[in-house]
Amino acid sequence: MRCAERLHESGVRGRRVRVLAGHLNRLIPRGITVLDIGSGDGRIAQALAATRPDLDICGVDVLVRPDAAIPVRQFDGVKLPFGDKTYGATVLVDVLHHCEDPVAILAEASRVAPLVIVKDHIADSALAVWILRFMDDVGNDRFGVALPYNYWSRAQWKEALASLGLVVEAWVGSLGLYPAPFSWVFEGSLHFAARLRG
Repeated sequence: MRCAERLHESGVRGRRVRVLAGHLNRLIPRGITVLDIGSGDGRIAQALAATRPDLDICGVDVLVRPDAAIPVRQFDGVKLPFGDKTYGATVLVDVLHHCEDPVAILAEASRVAPLVIVKDHIADSALAVWILRFMDDVGNDRFGVALPYNYWSRAQWKEALASLGLVVEAWVGSLGLYPAPFSWVFEGSLHFAARLRG
């Protein structure tokens, strides 16, 4: 494991899981079924479920990890194997920028649930793209996660949501994912979480 990966594991990952679970807790309504798309190791969903026993959470991913903390079903990364409005909400935490066609996956997420909860990035400059690429490499490369680096600007997010008829119900632009000194470089306006309604 590279030095940057060791620092991520020891100084960042646990806090990131807790903070993201907290934001999801506030964005997801009570008593619904939740599909975690691109659930990875399932630790964020597990942390959310620990504080929200009213939620029924399961996951899907193109790479199912044998040690996933929640039940995860494999899917092809294109078409979700569920009917329309099967779930109360779908969750995509740092997923869309890994997709070759993020709009198609966002459309699928809104097809299977009336609410879509997204945590992703905003890249309005070349420096932002460089930082996000570095973060993705450190956090995902060793797991074999696809890295097409599809980061959107604010204008691209606005255009994509409008094209799908998704309305922003809540938007959190300062997530507090990283402790200092990491936050000085890796926070700012690079991250957001939002609740969208189709």
